[in-house]
Amino acid sequence: MSWRPQYRSSKFRNVYGKAASREHCFDGIPITKNVHDNHFCAVNVRFLAIVTESAGGGSFLVIPLEQTGRIEPNYPKVCGHRGNVLDIKWNPFIDNIIASCSEDNSVRIWEIPEGGLKRNMTEAVLELYGHSRRVGLVEWHPTTNNILFSAGYDYKVLIWNLDIGEPVKMIDCHTDVILCMSFNTDGSLLATTCKDKKLRVVEPRSGRVLQEASCKNHRVNRVVFLGSTKRLLTTGVSRWNTRQIALWDQEDLSMPMIEEEIDGLSGLLFPFYDADTHMLYLAGKGDGNIRYYEITSEKPYLSYLMEFRSPAPQKGLGVMPKHGLDVSACEVFRFYKLITLKGVIEPISMIVPRRSETYQEDIYPMTPGMEPALTPDEWLSGVNRDPILVSLKEGYKRNSKIVFKAPVREKKSVVVNGIDLLENVPPRTENELLRMFFRQQDEIRRLKDELSQKDIRIRQLQLELKNFRNNPKNN
Repeated sequence: MSWRPQYRSSKFRNVYGKAASREHCFDGIPITKNVHDNHFCAVNVRFLAIVTESAGGGSFLVIPLEQTGRIEPNYPKVCGHRGNVLDIKWNPFIDNIIASCSEDNSVRIWEIPEGGLKRNMTEAVLELYGHSRRVGLVEWHPTTNNILFSAGYDYKVLIWNLDIGEPVKMIDCHTDVILCMSFNTDGSLLATTCKDKKLRVVEPRSGRVLQEASCKNHRVNRVVFLGSTKRLLTTGVSRWNTRQIALWDQEDLSMPMIEEEIDGLSGLLFPFYDADTHMLYLAGKGDGNIRYYEITSEKPYLSYLMEFRSPAPQKGLGVMPKHGLDVSACEVFRFYKLITLKGVIEPISMIVPRRSETYQEDIYPMTPGMEPALTPDEWLSGVNRDPILVSLKEGYKRNSKIVFKAPVREKKSVVVNGIDLLENVPPRTENELLRMFFRQQDEIRRLKDELSQKDIRIRQLQLELKNFRNNPKNN
């Protein structure tokens, strides 16, 4: 996207990024080297969770936010998965509940004790088995408590009711691996991107595809709903292999409203949207910068504001919920940047410069709080309700009485819509077949080397035996 100075009236024109000082960063963290295209980081008002590099299974750290500085190498971990952890997400309504998914085909729910971990945690409060292949994504429903979505490499999205610990719905409209999921404001619609180069808008309770776009000129990777504007924004790659963003009308995906080229780099673009300020942030995997724009209802729809620059490349980014920001400093967004080369998590605050120290109501409208608007049964019966809004004026503090109670489960088969999910395995993808082929070739080479060494040893023993028989006196 070509940069031009835009002289337009906007309260966010001068927003700037401010990286935290070294003592307010989290140092000494063995961040995972997994190449899966996720953030590997999740944050809420109390804890920071980071997927770490580990052997013999998957693990992640959970660190209280006030515990900045260097983290000890033997710091306790959540390490119950038998395969690499691919995604983690905090429950938006209960501070100490986190969901994780892994290459071991499972989704697990963990309850973090007050004050953080004192020892390694290996037992999850709930283990969810329904996918026949590894699980790459998890997302909590934005307005309903205890409803969790998971997307696996079996091309299915499962909707879990954690009150009963079972999948209650299945979305089975994808023909390849699901790359991204995003909800609209009230959670009545789900947008997905897929490796089959299609963008879909799905009604999650019925699994019905409402809109579908075959993105030939714009290969989509990530999608985000733009609040209540009934628009979607996708990031992807153009036919000339340049990074690109596109804006769509959710009710008509036949053509994008606009397409803008960003640059010619190869890293995946992660989009983040702030519905309160109507600001869009674009952060590339492996980049050091974060671009930000303002979304408007009239053309040109997308207005470039500024760019935060840093020499350190980012592997992923966690985002602080709105009620965890410092309103006294006019902070409107906060990232937690994973810097793999240094093993550092660096907070980056996006700040609106204001001279007044009073509460700025124009940049802090009513925002979704931590009270669920619906129960699982209400949402599954077809009820939609907007999130419960709160004011940040006095500093939002919630004393919740919601407690997660894990159900007791003993079922071994998982049947949804008359289909046993653990038995209904889709055909393997081309990449999976190639990986199997190369593993088999490596195993064949290893066995050949072993046989060759044994042949050499046998010939040596035969030669020694022959010498012994020919010259018994010398021996």
